Amino acid sequence: MMPTFDDALEEVGGFGRYQKFSFFLVCLPSAMFSYLYVGFVFLAVTPDHWCRSPEVATLREKCNWSLDQEKNYTLPIESTKSSSYSRCERFDLDWNSSTVNCENPLPFTRNETRDLPLTACQDGWVFENGSYSSIVTEFELVCSNAWKVDLTQACLNLGFMIGTIIMGYTADTLGRKFSFLTATFVASVMGIIVTFLPNYISFVIFRTFQGVFTKGCWLCAYVLITELVALEYRKTVGILYQVCYSVGMMLLPAVAYFIPDWRNLQLATTIPNFLFLTYYWLIPESPRWLLSQNKNAQAMAIVRKMAKTNGKSLSQKYEKVEENDEDLGHPSFVDLVRTPQIRKHTLILMYNWFACALVYQGLVMRLGILGGNIYLDFFIAGAVEIPAAILILLVIEQIGRRLPFATGGLLSGASCLVAAFIPKSVNWLAMAIAFVGKLGITISFEMVVFMNAELYPTFMRNLGVSVCSALCDIGGIVAPFIVYRLANVWTELPLVVFGVIGLVAGGLVLLLPETKGLKLPDTIEEIENISRIKKTSPKASYQQVILHSADPKDQASDPVEV
Repeated sequence: MMPTFDDALEEVGGFGRYQKFSFFLVCLPSAMFSYLYVGFVFLAVTPDHWCRSPEVATLREKCNWSLDQEKNYTLPIESTKSSSYSRCERFDLDWNSSTVNCENPLPFTRNETRDLPLTACQDGWVFENGSYSSIVTEFELVCSNAWKVDLTQACLNLGFMIGTIIMGYTADTLGRKFSFLTATFVASVMGIIVTFLPNYISFVIFRTFQGVFTKGCWLCAYVLITELVALEYRKTVGILYQVCYSVGMMLLPAVAYFIPDWRNLQLATTIPNFLFLTYYWLIPESPRWLLSQNKNAQAMAIVRKMAKTNGKSLSQKYEKVEENDEDLGHPSFVDLVRTPQIRKHTLILMYNWFACALVYQGLVMRLGILGGNIYLDFFIAGAVEIPAAILILLVIEQIGRRLPFATGGLLSGASCLVAAFIPKSVNWLAMAIAFVGKLGITISFEMVVFMNAELYPTFMRNLGVSVCSALCDIGGIVAPFIVYRLANVWTELPLVVFGVIGLVAGGLVLLLPETKGLKLPDTIEEIENISRIKKTSPKASYQQVILHSADPKDQASDPVEV
Protein backbone atom coordinates (compact mmCIF):
# COMPACT_ATOMS: atom_id res chain seq x y z
CA MET A 1 0.00 0.00 0.00
CA MET A 2 1.41 3.35 -1.03
CA PRO A 3 1.64 6.05 1.66
CA THR A 4 -0.91 8.81 1.98
CA PHE A 5 -0.33 12.53 1.73
CA ASP A 6 -0.76 12.77 5.49
CA ASP A 7 2.10 10.30 5.88
CA ALA A 8 4.25 12.58 3.74
CA LEU A 9 3.26 15.59 5.83
CA GLU A 10 4.27 13.79 9.01
CA GLU A 11 7.68 13.00 7.55
CA VAL A 12 8.45 16.54 6.33
CA GLY A 13 7.00 18.26 9.41
CA GLY A 14 3.31 18.57 10.13
CA PHE A 15 3.61 22.20 11.25
CA GLY A 16 7.18 23.23 10.62
CA ARG A 17 8.72 26.56 9.65
CA TYR A 18 7.24 26.36 6.16
CA GLN A 19 3.66 25.97 7.38
CA LYS A 20 4.09 28.47 10.22
CA PHE A 21 5.27 31.14 7.80
CA SER A 22 2.36 30.41 5.46
CA PHE A 23 -0.05 30.48 8.41
CA PHE A 24 1.24 33.87 9.56
CA LEU A 25 0.74 35.28 6.08
CA VAL A 26 -2.85 34.08 5.65
CA CYS A 27 -3.76 35.31 9.16
CA LEU A 28 -3.21 38.90 8.06
CA PRO A 29 -6.12 38.85 5.54
CA SER A 30 -8.27 37.23 8.24
CA ALA A 31 -7.63 40.19 10.55
CA MET A 32 -8.38 42.64 7.74
CA PHE A 33 -11.65 40.87 6.97
CA SER A 34 -13.05 42.06 10.31
CA TYR A 35 -13.18 45.60 8.94
CA LEU A 36 -15.65 44.73 6.22
CA TYR A 37 -17.68 42.27 8.31
CA VAL A 38 -18.30 44.44 11.38
CA GLY A 39 -16.55 47.74 10.64
CA PHE A 40 -19.80 49.15 9.31
CA VAL A 41 -20.36 50.37 12.88
CA PHE A 42 -17.80 53.10 12.21
CA LEU A 43 -18.81 53.80 8.62
CA ALA A 44 -22.42 54.35 9.69
CA VAL A 45 -22.09 56.21 12.97
CA THR A 46 -25.38 58.01 13.65
CA PRO A 47 -24.85 61.01 15.95
CA ASP A 48 -27.65 62.95 17.58
CA HIS A 49 -29.44 65.07 14.97
CA TRP A 50 -32.32 67.45 14.44
CA CYS A 51 -33.96 69.36 11.59
CA ARG A 52 -31.91 72.01 9.90
CA SER A 53 -33.58 75.41 9.60
CA PRO A 54 -31.74 78.27 7.86
CA GLU A 55 -33.93 80.80 9.67
CA VAL A 56 -33.10 79.31 13.07
CA ALA A 57 -29.38 79.37 12.25
CA THR A 58 -29.68 83.08 11.48
CA LEU A 59 -31.66 83.70 14.65
CA ARG A 60 -29.11 81.84 16.77
CA GLU A 61 -26.32 83.98 15.43
CA LYS A 62 -28.36 87.14 15.98
CA CYS A 63 -29.33 86.21 19.54
CA ASN A 64 -25.97 84.67 20.44
CA TRP A 65 -27.63 81.49 21.72
CA SER A 66 -25.71 78.46 22.92
CA LEU A 67 -26.52 75.12 21.33
CA ASP A 68 -28.61 74.09 24.33
CA GLN A 69 -30.55 77.36 24.17
CA GLU A 70 -31.23 76.90 20.46
CA LYS A 71 -32.59 73.39 21.07
CA ASN A 72 -34.73 74.49 24.00
CA TYR A 73 -36.19 77.46 22.13
CA THR A 74 -36.74 75.97 18.69
CA LEU A 75 -37.09 72.14 18.81
CA PRO A 76 -40.28 70.22 19.68
CA ILE A 77 -40.22 67.55 22.38
CA GLU A 78 -40.36 64.02 20.94
CA SER A 79 -43.38 62.94 22.99
CA THR A 80 -45.30 63.84 26.15
CA LYS A 81 -43.49 61.01 27.98
CA SER A 82 -40.03 61.97 26.75
CA SER A 83 -37.76 64.91 27.46
CA SER A 84 -35.64 64.39 24.35
CA TYR A 85 -35.92 66.63 21.32
CA SER A 86 -37.48 65.47 18.10
CA ARG A 87 -35.03 64.25 15.48
CA CYS A 88 -37.40 64.12 12.54
CA GLU A 89 -39.84 67.01 12.96
CA ARG A 90 -39.67 70.75 13.53
CA PHE A 91 -42.12 73.53 14.27
CA ASP A 92 -43.91 74.82 11.22
CA LEU A 93 -43.25 78.47 12.08
CA ASP A 94 -42.02 81.57 10.33
CA TRP A 95 -38.92 82.35 12.33
CA ASN A 96 -38.52 85.63 10.44
CA SER A 97 -41.78 86.94 11.86
CA SER A 98 -41.60 90.23 13.76
CA THR A 99 -43.20 88.53 16.77
CA VAL A 100 -40.14 86.30 17.24
CA ASN A 101 -37.65 87.66 19.78
CA CYS A 102 -34.50 86.31 21.40
CA GLU A 103 -35.95 85.97 24.91
CA ASN A 104 -39.20 84.24 23.95
CA PRO A 105 -39.05 83.01 20.33
CA LEU A 106 -42.04 80.66 20.67
CA PRO A 107 -45.55 82.13 20.75
CA PHE A 108 -46.49 79.67 23.52
CA THR A 109 -44.85 78.30 26.64
CA ARG A 110 -42.97 75.01 26.43
CA ASN A 111 -45.89 73.15 28.02
CA GLU A 112 -48.18 74.39 25.26
CA THR A 113 -45.93 73.65 22.30
CA ARG A 114 -47.72 70.37 21.63
CA ASP A 115 -50.43 72.51 20.05
CA LEU A 116 -48.03 74.07 17.54
CA PRO A 117 -48.06 72.72 13.97
CA LEU A 118 -45.17 70.40 13.10
CA THR A 119 -43.59 69.50 9.78
CA ALA A 120 -40.97 67.00 8.59
CA CYS A 121 -37.39 68.12 8.06
CA GLN A 122 -37.41 69.96 4.75
CA ASP A 123 -33.90 71.42 4.70
CA GLY A 124 -31.89 68.44 5.87
CA TRP A 125 -30.44 67.78 9.32
CA VAL A 126 -27.90 69.17 11.74
CA PHE A 127 -25.61 66.52 13.28
CA GLU A 128 -24.28 67.12 16.76
CA ASN A 129 -20.75 65.80 16.32
CA GLY A 130 -19.60 67.65 13.24
CA SER A 131 -16.04 66.33 13.54
CA TYR A 132 -17.08 62.73 12.66
CA SER A 133 -18.06 62.01 9.09
CA SER A 134 -20.02 58.87 8.28
CA ILE A 135 -22.23 57.72 5.43
CA VAL A 136 -25.18 58.63 7.67
CA THR A 137 -24.11 62.26 8.04
CA GLU A 138 -22.97 62.64 4.44
CA PHE A 139 -25.93 60.96 2.72
CA GLU A 140 -28.41 61.97 5.50
CA LEU A 141 -29.61 58.42 6.21
CA VAL A 142 -31.88 59.28 9.12
CA CYS A 143 -35.60 59.43 9.88
CA SER A 144 -37.53 58.36 6.76
CA ASN A 145 -34.22 57.31 5.14
CA ALA A 146 -32.92 55.29 8.11
CA TRP A 147 -33.90 52.01 6.41
CA LYS A 148 -31.19 52.65 3.84
CA VAL A 149 -28.55 51.94 6.47
CA ASP A 150 -30.03 48.47 7.00
CA LEU A 151 -30.25 47.98 3.25
CA THR A 152 -26.55 48.73 2.91
CA GLN A 153 -25.60 45.97 5.35
CA ALA A 154 -28.14 43.59 3.84
CA CYS A 155 -26.65 44.11 0.36
CA LEU A 156 -23.16 43.49 1.73
CA ASN A 157 -24.33 40.15 3.16
CA LEU A 158 -25.99 39.38 -0.16
CA GLY A 159 -22.61 39.96 -1.79
CA PHE A 160 -21.02 37.62 0.75
CA MET A 161 -23.54 34.92 -0.10
CA ILE A 162 -23.05 35.18 -3.86
CA GLY A 163 -19.30 35.44 -3.52
CA THR A 164 -18.79 32.42 -1.30
CA ILE A 165 -20.63 30.19 -3.75
CA ILE A 166 -18.81 31.55 -6.81
CA MET A 167 -15.39 31.59 -5.16
CA GLY A 168 -15.97 28.17 -3.61
CA TYR A 169 -16.56 26.63 -7.01
CA THR A 170 -13.60 28.54 -8.47
CA ALA A 171 -11.29 27.41 -5.67
CA ASP A 172 -12.16 23.74 -6.18
CA THR A 173 -11.84 24.10 -9.96
CA LEU A 174 -8.91 26.49 -10.48
CA GLY A 175 -7.13 26.21 -7.16
CA ARG A 176 -7.07 27.79 -3.71
CA LYS A 177 -4.15 30.11 -4.36
CA PHE A 178 -5.42 31.45 -7.70
CA SER A 179 -8.86 32.13 -6.24
CA PHE A 180 -7.41 33.83 -3.16
CA LEU A 181 -5.22 36.18 -5.21
CA THR A 182 -7.97 36.99 -7.71
CA ALA A 183 -10.50 37.72 -4.98
CA THR A 184 -8.00 39.85 -3.07
CA PHE A 185 -7.22 42.00 -6.11
CA VAL A 186 -10.83 42.59 -7.14
CA ALA A 187 -12.02 43.25 -3.57
CA SER A 188 -9.21 45.75 -3.03
CA VAL A 189 -10.02 47.62 -6.24
CA MET A 190 -13.70 47.75 -5.24
CA GLY A 191 -12.71 49.06 -1.80
CA ILE A 192 -10.74 51.90 -3.36
CA ILE A 193 -13.65 52.79 -5.65
CA VAL A 194 -16.03 52.91 -2.66
CA THR A 195 -13.83 55.58 -1.10
CA PHE A 196 -14.57 58.09 -3.87
CA LEU A 197 -18.23 57.40 -4.64
CA PRO A 198 -20.42 60.54 -4.66
CA ASN A 199 -23.84 59.18 -3.68
CA TYR A 200 -25.65 56.49 -1.72
CA ILE A 201 -26.78 54.33 -4.66
CA SER A 202 -23.29 53.90 -6.08
CA PHE A 203 -21.97 53.23 -2.55
CA VAL A 204 -24.40 50.33 -2.10
CA ILE A 205 -23.64 48.84 -5.53
CA PHE A 206 -19.85 48.82 -5.23
CA ARG A 207 -19.87 47.77 -1.57
CA THR A 208 -21.96 44.78 -2.61
CA PHE A 209 -19.34 43.90 -5.23
CA GLN A 210 -16.66 44.26 -2.58
CA GLY A 211 -18.54 41.74 -0.44
CA VAL A 212 -18.79 39.28 -3.35
CA PHE A 213 -15.03 38.79 -3.37
CA THR A 214 -13.89 39.53 0.19
CA LYS A 215 -15.52 36.64 2.05
CA GLY A 216 -14.58 34.21 -0.71
CA CYS A 217 -11.00 35.34 -0.20
CA TRP A 218 -11.25 34.66 3.55
CA LEU A 219 -12.64 31.14 3.02
CA CYS A 220 -10.07 30.24 0.34
CA ALA A 221 -7.24 31.17 2.70
CA TYR A 222 -8.85 29.15 5.51
CA VAL A 223 -9.17 25.98 3.43
CA LEU A 224 -5.63 26.42 2.07
CA ILE A 225 -3.97 26.58 5.48
CA THR A 226 -5.93 23.63 6.90
CA GLU A 227 -4.79 21.53 3.93
CA LEU A 228 -1.12 22.41 4.48
CA VAL A 229 -0.79 21.03 8.01
CA ALA A 230 -0.90 17.56 9.54
CA LEU A 231 -3.91 16.11 11.33
CA GLU A 232 -2.92 17.07 14.87
CA TYR A 233 -2.41 20.74 13.91
CA ARG A 234 -5.61 21.23 11.91
CA LYS A 235 -7.64 22.29 14.91
CA THR A 236 -4.95 24.72 16.07
CA VAL A 237 -4.62 26.59 12.78
CA GLY A 238 -8.38 26.47 12.19
CA ILE A 239 -9.21 28.14 15.49
CA LEU A 240 -6.26 30.55 15.55
CA TYR A 241 -7.16 31.68 12.04
CA GLN A 242 -10.48 32.88 13.45
CA VAL A 243 -8.75 34.38 16.50
CA CYS A 244 -6.86 36.60 14.06
CA TYR A 245 -10.24 37.91 12.93
CA SER A 246 -11.07 38.76 16.56
CA VAL A 247 -7.71 40.49 16.99
CA GLY A 248 -8.44 42.57 13.90
CA MET A 249 -11.80 43.46 15.41
CA MET A 250 -10.04 44.63 18.58
CA LEU A 251 -7.57 46.78 16.63
CA LEU A 252 -10.16 48.40 14.39
CA PRO A 253 -11.54 50.87 16.97
CA ALA A 254 -8.05 52.29 17.49
CA VAL A 255 -7.74 52.91 13.75
CA ALA A 256 -11.24 54.42 13.62
CA TYR A 257 -10.47 56.66 16.60
CA PHE A 258 -7.55 58.31 14.83
CA ILE A 259 -9.29 58.37 11.43
CA PRO A 260 -12.82 59.69 12.11
CA ASP A 261 -13.67 60.42 8.47
CA TRP A 262 -15.36 57.40 6.84
CA ARG A 263 -13.71 57.92 3.44
CA ASN A 264 -10.23 58.06 4.94
CA LEU A 265 -11.04 55.06 7.13
CA GLN A 266 -12.21 53.10 4.09
CA LEU A 267 -9.00 54.00 2.29
CA ALA A 268 -6.76 53.17 5.25
CA THR A 269 -8.30 49.72 5.68
CA THR A 270 -8.28 48.89 1.97
CA ILE A 271 -4.80 49.87 0.76
CA PRO A 272 -2.96 47.26 2.92
CA ASN A 273 -4.89 44.51 1.10
CA PHE A 274 -2.85 45.13 -2.05
CA LEU A 275 0.21 43.86 -0.16
CA PHE A 276 -1.41 40.43 -0.06
CA LEU A 277 -0.87 40.15 -3.83
CA THR A 278 2.80 39.47 -3.03
CA TYR A 279 1.61 36.10 -1.74
CA TYR A 280 1.91 34.91 -5.34
CA TRP A 281 5.59 34.37 -4.55
CA LEU A 282 5.22 33.63 -0.83
CA ILE A 283 2.57 30.94 -0.35
CA PRO A 284 2.09 27.62 -2.17
CA GLU A 285 -0.91 26.09 -3.84
CA SER A 286 -2.55 23.40 -1.74
CA PRO A 287 -0.76 20.09 -2.43
CA ARG A 288 -3.95 18.25 -1.51
CA TRP A 289 -5.85 20.10 -4.21
CA LEU A 290 -3.08 19.44 -6.74
CA LEU A 291 -3.24 15.71 -5.98
CA SER A 292 -7.02 15.73 -6.35
CA GLN A 293 -6.50 17.23 -9.82
CA ASN A 294 -3.88 14.59 -10.79
CA LYS A 295 -1.06 17.17 -10.64
CA ASN A 296 1.12 14.88 -8.57
CA ALA A 297 4.48 16.21 -9.76
CA GLN A 298 3.61 19.79 -8.74
CA ALA A 299 2.27 18.60 -5.40
CA MET A 300 5.41 16.64 -4.56
CA ALA A 301 7.60 19.57 -5.58
CA ILE A 302 5.86 21.62 -2.88
CA VAL A 303 6.28 18.80 -0.37
CA ARG A 304 10.01 18.62 -1.11
CA LYS A 305 10.33 22.39 -0.64
CA MET A 306 8.41 22.02 2.60
CA ALA A 307 10.84 19.34 3.78
CA LYS A 308 13.87 21.48 2.94
CA THR A 309 12.50 24.54 4.77
CA ASN A 310 11.54 22.46 7.80
CA GLY A 311 14.98 20.86 7.96
CA LYS A 312 13.59 17.43 7.15
CA SER A 313 14.15 14.92 4.39
CA LEU A 314 11.67 13.07 2.19
CA SER A 315 12.07 9.31 1.89
CA GLN A 316 12.76 7.75 -1.49
CA LYS A 317 9.38 5.99 -1.39
CA TYR A 318 7.70 9.38 -1.95
CA GLU A 319 9.79 10.31 -4.97
CA LYS A 320 7.85 8.22 -7.47
CA VAL A 321 4.16 8.86 -7.26
CA GLU A 322 1.74 7.22 -9.64
CA GLU A 323 -0.98 9.31 -11.24
CA ASN A 324 -4.44 8.91 -9.71
CA ASP A 325 -6.56 6.84 -12.08
CA GLU A 326 -9.80 8.03 -10.51
CA ASP A 327 -11.38 10.81 -12.54
CA LEU A 328 -12.96 13.04 -9.91
CA GLY A 329 -13.95 15.67 -12.43
CA HIS A 330 -15.19 19.01 -11.24
CA PRO A 331 -17.45 19.35 -8.17
CA SER A 332 -21.07 20.26 -8.65
CA PHE A 333 -23.87 21.39 -6.38
CA VAL A 334 -25.55 18.02 -6.93
CA ASP A 335 -22.58 16.34 -5.20
CA LEU A 336 -23.57 18.11 -1.98
CA VAL A 337 -26.89 16.23 -1.75
CA ARG A 338 -26.40 13.16 -3.98
CA THR A 339 -25.26 10.67 -1.30
CA PRO A 340 -26.90 10.09 2.12
CA GLN A 341 -24.06 11.12 4.47
CA ILE A 342 -22.99 14.21 2.54
CA ARG A 343 -26.62 15.26 2.15
CA LYS A 344 -27.12 15.04 5.92
CA HIS A 345 -23.92 16.99 6.56
CA THR A 346 -24.93 19.68 4.08
CA LEU A 347 -28.40 20.29 5.54
CA ILE A 348 -27.25 20.35 9.17
CA LEU A 349 -24.26 22.58 8.44
CA MET A 350 -26.35 24.99 6.36
CA TYR A 351 -28.80 25.44 9.23
CA ASN A 352 -25.96 25.93 11.74
CA TRP A 353 -24.27 28.54 9.58
CA PHE A 354 -27.59 30.39 9.38
CA ALA A 355 -28.22 30.09 13.12
CA CYS A 356 -24.70 31.16 14.12
CA ALA A 357 -24.76 34.32 12.01
CA LEU A 358 -28.30 35.23 13.03
CA VAL A 359 -27.76 34.80 16.77
CA TYR A 360 -24.22 36.23 16.73
CA GLN A 361 -25.09 39.40 14.83
CA GLY A 362 -28.43 39.71 16.64
CA LEU A 363 -26.78 39.66 20.07
CA VAL A 364 -24.18 42.16 18.93
CA MET A 365 -26.89 44.51 17.70
CA ARG A 366 -28.92 44.14 20.88
CA LEU A 367 -26.13 44.23 23.47
CA GLY A 368 -23.52 46.19 21.59
CA ILE A 369 -25.64 49.31 21.23
CA LEU A 370 -25.21 50.38 24.85
CA GLY A 371 -24.34 54.03 24.32
CA GLY A 372 -21.23 55.41 25.89
CA ASN A 373 -17.84 54.99 24.27
CA ILE A 374 -18.29 53.30 20.90
CA TYR A 375 -14.56 52.53 20.60
CA LEU A 376 -14.35 50.82 24.00
CA ASP A 377 -17.59 48.90 23.43
CA PHE A 378 -16.34 47.62 20.09
CA PHE A 379 -13.00 46.58 21.59
CA ILE A 380 -14.76 44.60 24.32
CA ALA A 381 -17.02 42.97 21.72
CA GLY A 382 -13.90 41.57 20.04
CA ALA A 383 -12.13 40.68 23.28
CA VAL A 384 -14.95 38.45 24.57
CA GLU A 385 -14.40 36.15 21.59
CA ILE A 386 -10.88 35.19 22.70
CA PRO A 387 -12.04 32.97 25.63
CA ALA A 388 -14.19 31.00 23.19
CA ALA A 389 -11.11 30.09 21.15
CA ILE A 390 -9.15 29.18 24.28
CA LEU A 391 -11.91 26.87 25.49
CA ILE A 392 -12.05 25.14 22.12
CA LEU A 393 -8.30 24.59 21.99
CA LEU A 394 -8.31 23.17 25.52
CA VAL A 395 -11.08 20.61 25.03
CA ILE A 396 -11.28 19.79 21.33
CA GLU A 397 -8.74 16.96 21.45
CA GLN A 398 -9.96 15.60 24.78
CA ILE A 399 -13.68 15.33 24.04
CA GLY A 400 -13.76 15.75 20.25
CA ARG A 401 -15.36 18.22 17.85
CA ARG A 402 -19.05 17.42 18.01
CA LEU A 403 -19.72 17.97 21.73
CA PRO A 404 -18.16 21.49 21.96
CA PHE A 405 -19.96 22.42 18.73
CA ALA A 406 -23.32 21.26 20.09
CA THR A 407 -22.68 22.76 23.52
CA GLY A 408 -22.07 26.18 22.02
CA GLY A 409 -25.47 26.19 20.31
CA LEU A 410 -27.31 24.78 23.31
CA LEU A 411 -25.61 27.23 25.68
CA SER A 412 -26.43 30.24 23.51
CA GLY A 413 -30.05 29.12 23.09
CA ALA A 414 -30.62 28.46 26.78
CA SER A 415 -28.93 31.72 27.80
CA CYS A 416 -31.08 33.78 25.46
CA LEU A 417 -34.29 32.17 26.73
CA VAL A 418 -33.32 32.69 30.38
CA ALA A 419 -32.23 36.30 29.79
CA ALA A 420 -35.53 37.10 28.07
CA PHE A 421 -37.57 36.37 31.21
CA ILE A 422 -35.36 37.98 33.86
CA PRO A 423 -37.11 41.02 35.44
CA LYS A 424 -35.87 44.46 34.49
CA SER A 425 -35.11 45.13 38.14
CA VAL A 426 -32.07 42.84 37.80
CA ASN A 427 -31.11 43.94 34.32
CA TRP A 428 -27.41 43.45 35.10
CA LEU A 429 -28.07 39.71 35.50
CA ALA A 430 -29.90 39.54 32.17
CA MET A 431 -26.95 41.30 30.51
CA ALA A 432 -24.46 38.88 32.06
CA ILE A 433 -26.44 35.82 30.96
CA ALA A 434 -26.82 37.25 27.46
CA PHE A 435 -23.04 37.64 27.29
CA VAL A 436 -22.76 33.94 28.18
CA GLY A 437 -24.98 33.36 25.16
CA LYS A 438 -22.58 35.47 23.08
CA LEU A 439 -19.72 33.26 24.27
CA GLY A 440 -21.67 30.14 23.35
CA ILE A 441 -22.58 31.27 19.85
CA THR A 442 -18.97 32.35 19.24
CA ILE A 443 -17.88 28.80 20.07
CA SER A 444 -20.43 27.46 17.59
CA PHE A 445 -19.36 29.95 14.94
CA GLU A 446 -15.72 28.94 15.22
CA MET A 447 -16.56 25.24 15.30
CA VAL A 448 -18.86 25.31 12.25
CA VAL A 449 -16.05 26.76 10.13
CA PHE A 450 -13.60 24.21 11.47
CA MET A 451 -15.81 21.11 11.28
CA ASN A 452 -17.29 22.04 7.89
CA ALA A 453 -13.92 21.52 6.24
CA GLU A 454 -13.56 18.04 7.79
CA LEU A 455 -16.86 16.69 6.49
CA TYR A 456 -16.22 17.03 2.73
CA PRO A 457 -13.69 15.31 0.45
CA THR A 458 -10.79 17.31 -0.95
CA PHE A 459 -12.06 17.79 -4.50
CA MET A 460 -15.27 19.45 -3.25
CA ARG A 461 -14.18 20.78 0.15
CA ASN A 462 -14.07 24.46 -0.79
CA LEU A 463 -17.42 24.20 -2.59
CA GLY A 464 -18.97 22.48 0.43
CA VAL A 465 -17.70 25.11 2.87
CA SER A 466 -18.74 27.95 0.57
CA VAL A 467 -22.28 26.73 -0.15
CA CYS A 468 -22.99 25.97 3.50
CA SER A 469 -21.54 29.28 4.66
CA ALA A 470 -23.78 31.10 2.19
CA LEU A 471 -26.57 30.51 4.74
CA CYS A 472 -24.49 32.55 7.17
CA ASP A 473 -25.05 35.58 4.97
CA ILE A 474 -28.80 34.98 4.88
CA GLY A 475 -28.67 35.02 8.67
CA GLY A 476 -26.83 38.34 8.48
CA ILE A 477 -29.55 39.75 6.24
CA VAL A 478 -32.37 38.59 8.51
CA ALA A 479 -30.80 39.57 11.87
CA PRO A 480 -31.52 43.34 11.87
CA PHE A 481 -35.15 42.79 10.92
CA ILE A 482 -35.65 40.34 13.81
CA VAL A 483 -33.90 42.63 16.30
CA TYR A 484 -35.68 45.86 15.40
CA ARG A 485 -39.08 44.69 14.17
CA LEU A 486 -39.85 42.08 16.85
CA ALA A 487 -38.61 44.42 19.59
CA ASN A 488 -41.52 46.71 18.70
CA VAL A 489 -43.90 43.92 19.73
CA TRP A 490 -41.99 42.93 22.89
CA THR A 491 -38.49 44.06 23.80
CA GLU A 492 -37.33 40.55 24.71
CA LEU A 493 -39.00 38.75 21.81
CA PRO A 494 -35.78 38.69 19.70
CA LEU A 495 -34.07 36.83 22.55
CA VAL A 496 -36.81 34.21 22.52
CA VAL A 497 -36.35 33.70 18.78
CA PHE A 498 -32.56 33.48 19.18
CA GLY A 499 -33.00 31.00 22.00
CA VAL A 500 -35.19 28.61 20.00
CA ILE A 501 -32.93 28.83 16.94
CA GLY A 502 -29.82 28.19 19.06
CA LEU A 503 -31.30 25.15 20.80
CA VAL A 504 -32.36 23.57 17.49
CA ALA A 505 -28.90 24.21 16.02
CA GLY A 506 -27.14 22.58 18.97
CA GLY A 507 -29.45 19.56 18.85
CA LEU A 508 -28.87 18.99 15.13
CA VAL A 509 -25.09 18.98 15.62
CA LEU A 510 -25.45 15.81 17.70
CA LEU A 511 -26.52 14.03 14.48
CA LEU A 512 -23.16 14.74 12.82
CA PRO A 513 -20.31 12.20 12.99
CA GLU A 514 -17.31 12.77 15.23
CA THR A 515 -14.18 13.60 13.18
CA LYS A 516 -11.62 13.57 15.96
CA GLY A 517 -8.56 11.54 14.95
CA LEU A 518 -9.56 11.17 11.30
CA LYS A 519 -7.46 12.36 8.40
CA LEU A 520 -8.96 14.76 5.88
CA PRO A 521 -11.09 12.70 3.45
CA ASP A 522 -10.25 12.71 -0.25
CA THR A 523 -13.22 10.88 -1.80
CA ILE A 524 -16.99 10.60 -1.40
CA GLU A 525 -16.59 6.93 -0.46
CA GLU A 526 -14.54 7.90 2.58
CA ILE A 527 -17.30 10.24 3.79
CA GLU A 528 -20.00 7.61 3.28
CA ASN A 529 -17.97 5.13 5.39
CA ILE A 530 -17.21 7.60 8.17
CA SER A 531 -19.52 5.94 10.74
CA ARG A 532 -17.90 2.55 10.15
CA ILE A 533 -14.48 4.15 10.47
CA LYS A 534 -15.24 5.46 13.94
CA LYS A 535 -16.70 2.10 15.05
CA THR A 536 -13.65 0.23 13.76
CA SER A 537 -11.09 2.32 15.59
CA PRO A 538 -10.95 5.88 16.89
CA LYS A 539 -7.50 6.20 15.31
CA ALA A 540 -8.39 4.57 12.00
CA SER A 541 -7.91 6.29 8.69
CA TYR A 542 -10.44 6.30 5.89
CA GLN A 543 -8.12 4.32 3.67
CA GLN A 544 -7.57 1.53 6.19
CA VAL A 545 -11.27 0.83 6.65
CA ILE A 546 -11.99 1.01 2.93
CA LEU A 547 -9.12 -1.40 2.20
CA HIS A 548 -10.19 -3.84 4.92
CA SER A 549 -13.71 -3.86 3.52
CA ALA A 550 -12.52 -4.58 0.00
CA ASP A 551 -11.51 -7.89 -1.58
CA PRO A 552 -7.85 -8.84 -0.79
CA LYS A 553 -7.03 -9.10 -4.49
CA ASP A 554 -8.35 -5.63 -5.04
CA GLN A 555 -6.12 -4.38 -2.24
CA ALA A 556 -3.05 -5.57 -4.06
CA SER A 557 -4.02 -4.10 -7.39
CA ASP A 558 -5.61 -0.91 -6.13
CA PRO A 559 -3.09 0.90 -3.92
CA VAL A 560 -3.96 4.02 -1.99
CA GLU A 561 -1.91 6.81 -3.49
CA VAL A 562 -0.44 10.02 -2.14
